[in-house]
Amino acid sequence: MTQAMPLRTATTVTFFYALGYPIGNLAVHALSPMAVLAFRFGLAGAILGGWAVLARVRFPTGRTLVHVAVAGLLMQAVQFCALYVAIQHGAPAVLCAVVIAMNPVATALLAAAVLKDRLTARRVVALVLGVAAVLAACATRLIATGGVDPVVGLLLVALLGLAAGGVYQQRFCVGVDFRASTAVQNAVAFVPALALTLTTPFQVHNATHAVLAVAGVVLLNATLGVSLYVRAIGLYGASSVAMLFCVIPAVAGALSWLMLGERVNLGIAVGLALGALACWLNASGSSSSGVERSEGGSGSSGVERSEGGSSVLGGQERSDSGSSKKRQDDPADDRGRQHRVDPVHDAAVAG
Repeated sequence: MTQAMPLRTATTVTFFYALGYPIGNLAVHALSPMAVLAFRFGLAGAILGGWAVLARVRFPTGRTLVHVAVAGLLMQAVQFCALYVAIQHGAPAVLCAVVIAMNPVATALLAAAVLKDRLTARRVVALVLGVAAVLAACATRLIATGGVDPVVGLLLVALLGLAAGGVYQQRFCVGVDFRASTAVQNAVAFVPALALTLTTPFQVHNATHAVLAVAGVVLLNATLGVSLYVRAIGLYGASSVAMLFCVIPAVAGALSWLMLGERVNLGIAVGLALGALACWLNASGSSSSGVERSEGGSGSSGVERSEGGSSVLGGQERSDSGSSKKRQDDPADDRGRQHRVDPVHDAAVAG
């Protein structure tokens, strides 16, 4: 049975996830965004790759390697290239947090469209609230630009890249250790980031801030943040981690105010509230639908079925002694159910 997430773990994961937004904002305003990403992907890939080697985990090969690379291009390259360019053009950190926090809701929609996952009434309401949250948060920019704003478009591209990459990863990359997969994905994303760095103007606005901010992005967010985030999914389940999206944008807003002096306007405040409600509905809907699948998957009253070495009795798992290690090697805890997509995916840390 998946254990409840302790308050200390939830607080730590939320803090480091939210911290990525103001740190990323600082880095982009001190150094060209593509250069920031080149450092982020290159250094994080090297650190995570070294960790994977020391841990003696198996790296993906053949077709699985290609799938991991594709997922990395979507979740890392597409998401962060669009996100950092949006920041460069004036997107506040908290606005980025509100839009990207719609990942669980966007993933549910993509999973329904691509993998034919069932959309419950609760998830439909969450989708509607999610759209309303994004529109409310972006209202000021949309009104100022007459409804067409490249920054909002870039943030939506970033969200789509993250959600599509998550669906792709859980569909095709099940069973790959997160240290190996994130190392490969950072290495793959480094290629387009480096190409864009070499073909776009390179500017250093503040050398000291650039060094400190890039170090923070790499160590606190891309390495530590990713590890904490994915480990939480493996230990406590995707639905539990999805609940953190209810508070992550608010924490990002508080940190952005303390670190950057950014204030939250009325539209973003409404977006925060609607987004939190949407994420709560989506996560609670995912949890209840998981119980329904467990309780309705057998004609017997005992409701027991085998799933990759563990059984489910009355909707609760009874795992063998190797289940703890399996959770760490399979952060999505999918156990081969490649057609089921959870609302949160690994290596999805922003900033």
